[in-house]
Amino acid sequence: MINLTRLYFDRESQSDGLRYGRGQVAAKDRKPVVVWTMSRRCNLHCQHCYTGSEDRPYEGELSTDEGYALLEDLAAFGVPALLLSGGEPLYRPDFDALALRASGLGLRVTVSTNGTLLTREKSEVLKKVGVRYVGISLDGRPEVHDRFRGVPGAYQRTIQGIRNCRAVDLPVGLRLTLTRSTFEELDWLFEVIDRESIERVCFYHLVYAGRGRQLRADDLDPAQTRRTLERIMEKAGERVARGQKLEVLTVDQSADGPFLMLKLAAQDPARAEALGRMLCQNGGGAAGSGVGIANIDPKGGVHPDQFWQADLGNVRDRPFSRLWTLPQDGLLGQLRDRLPLLKGRCGRCRFQAECGGSFRARALAAFGDPWAEDPACYLTEEEILPDRERVPAGA
Repeated sequence: MINLTRLYFDRESQSDGLRYGRGQVAAKDRKPVVVWTMSRRCNLHCQHCYTGSEDRPYEGELSTDEGYALLEDLAAFGVPALLLSGGEPLYRPDFDALALRASGLGLRVTVSTNGTLLTREKSEVLKKVGVRYVGISLDGRPEVHDRFRGVPGAYQRTIQGIRNCRAVDLPVGLRLTLTRSTFEELDWLFEVIDRESIERVCFYHLVYAGRGRQLRADDLDPAQTRRTLERIMEKAGERVARGQKLEVLTVDQSADGPFLMLKLAAQDPARAEALGRMLCQNGGGAAGSGVGIANIDPKGGVHPDQFWQADLGNVRDRPFSRLWTLPQDGLLGQLRDRLPLLKGRCGRCRFQAECGGSFRARALAAFGDPWAEDPACYLTEEEILPDRERVPAGA
């Protein structure tokens, strides 16, 4: 994640400690944020769903008791946060019991949901069982959201879910996946943020996984991506200027960090240097998949992240803590020392320390090679050249 509020506008937020230098450790010693895809079943049919979920039962998912054992291992291992995801995690009949066990073990529990099942009663239960934060997907105005989510009426149910969380004082934020179909909804989304008193929003760059593979043609081109980031910065800046409490983040594209550096360098070189230091401390993509984030799928399989389903073992055979710390002579070892393996534009980019090679799952999907360049990087050739190869202005 790239925190625009912190990096570009120099406003501190509660999540800074996970990203920008406080207590950061080497990749081999870092404990990951764990995304547990609790169930593949979902009541919607979203165009970009990385699990390809449908509204039907799926066989072989971890039982309640297996879930308890998993949570106990994660707590003992000391993971910094647990994101309960899906599918639609609230579809699991034992969700409340599992969330209660997780929070009781001291895990920081957050939930990723489409929001349609968040009644007032359910929102109250989530707060009681110790959920710290709920992230809800919203893709645009009603007709856009319903089309993207594949179910008529989803928008109204999602908005009501947001309001139900707010009514019981359960922290809630919005998420939008950037595509050619949704990036024009930015102004509208910020209006929703203002109207609903939202204090956190995440803009996700598209990843070509699950049904998302079919959306690759709908991904933003480099010029559109740059305009989109500039518009997000502009809208966020307006709210910062008037003192509004709002944390704005972008996700799944570490090149956003160098882009902010380049923008800030023209205005305030000293702050641009400080921003670069924070990015280096964070590590960007090099501190992401297989290092600072991990995924456990509904059947207990362990993966570098929720988009890259490379097999790292199964918690039914070995505890997650053991799988994550086995001698790293395979994929995990490569992920934890990935910079020398990067190819193409990523391999010659001067921002490797700040960006870390961005998102390897996208490279794998596009080229069949996880070490190829990230096809969604929008920085220009001139911008990524090392200083010694750059042509001086006016030359």
